[in-house]
Amino acid sequence: MATKLFLLTSCYLLITTCKLFSQDLHFSQYNNAPLLVNPANTGFSPEYDFRIGLNSRNQWAATNVPYKTFSAWGDAQLFKNKFENGWIGVGAVLLNDVAGTGNLTSTKTYLNVAYHQMIDDNNLISFGFSGGMVQKRVDYNKLTFDQQWNGNFFDIDVPNNEPFVTNNASYFDMNAGINYTWFANDNFYLNGGISMMHLNTPQETFFAPNSVDATLSRRFNFFVNASIKMSDFVILNPHAYYSKMNTAEETVIGFNGQFNLSGEGGNSQLLFGVHYRNKDAAIPSVGYQLGNLQLNFNYDATVSSLTSYSNYRSAYELSILWNGIYGNMGSGEKNVRCPKF
Repeated sequence: MATKLFLLTSCYLLITTCKLFSQDLHFSQYNNAPLLVNPANTGFSPEYDFRIGLNSRNQWAATNVPYKTFSAWGDAQLFKNKFENGWIGVGAVLLNDVAGTGNLTSTKTYLNVAYHQMIDDNNLISFGFSGGMVQKRVDYNKLTFDQQWNGNFFDIDVPNNEPFVTNNASYFDMNAGINYTWFANDNFYLNGGISMMHLNTPQETFFAPNSVDATLSRRFNFFVNASIKMSDFVILNPHAYYSKMNTAEETVIGFNGQFNLSGEGGNSQLLFGVHYRNKDAAIPSVGYQLGNLQLNFNYDATVSSLTSYSNYRSAYELSILWNGIYGNMGSGEKNVRCPKF
C-alpha cells in the first residue's frame, strides 16, 4: 500500500507540474547566471567587455532519479563608441533540465538584448528583453498510473487512459527587466533590478488544447547587490534575491567575497560565500579565480522538513566563468568606478 501511495503521489505531482503551479528552474549561484535572473543584466559587467559562463546543478543525487540542470550563456558589450555614455548588451542562454522517473526534460534557448545608459558619472539605468523557444518532453513508458494497478503491482501493458495527446510541447517565451546601478566611488557600488518572466503567458501542456488551464504564470524577480572594497585584500558582495511565480516563492540572502592572493592587480583570488534560502537550505560556497577564469562550487545543505529524508538533503553546483576585454583578452584596464584590486 505504501508503494502504491508513493507512486500515485509521484504521478499526481507530474500532472500538477504540467498544470504549471510550480517554480521555474533556478540556480543557487544566481549571481553567476545573471541572464536568467534579469535580461537587463545582459552586457552589464563593470570590469569586463564580455563574459562566458557554464552552470551545472545536481539536486538530490542520492535518489534513483536526481534532478540535473545545466546552463551555458554568454554576453558582450557593443557599440560603446556609437552612443554617448551608453552601450548595447547582447547575449544568449541555453538551459537544460532533466527531472524525475519520466525524464521530464526542459530545453530553453534565449536571445537577449539590453541597453545601458549612464545618466551621469555615478548613475546607470539598464533595460533588457529576451525571447526564445522552450521545449518540454516526457517518457510516458517510464511512468505508471493508477489505472495500471492490478491489486498487486503496476502493469505497464495496461493502457493508462490518461488524456495525453503528445509527449513533446514547445512554445515561444518572452522576458523583460530593468536595472539601476549607483557607482558611489571607486570602493562601492549598488545595483538592483526587477524583471518579469513569461511576459506573454504562453501555454504549456501535454494535454489537448483548452482541456486544462495550461497558462504559464508570470514570474517576478527582484534583486539587489553591492560591491564593497574593504581593503587591498578583501572585497565583499552582499546579495538579496526574491522570486515569485504563482504561489511559489524563493528568497535568498547572503554574500560572496574575494580575497586577494597576489597583491596589486588581484590576478589570483580566493572566492568564498554563504547564502540562506528561506525555509530551505544553507548554502556555503568556495572558489578560485586565476586571471580571467573563475571557478565556484556550492553545496545546498537542506534545513527544511526534508532533512528527515536522507535522499533529499542536498544539492551541489559548479559554475565556470570567463571574462575578457576586447583587444587584449582581459589583460588591460577599463576606466570604471567599481571596486577592484
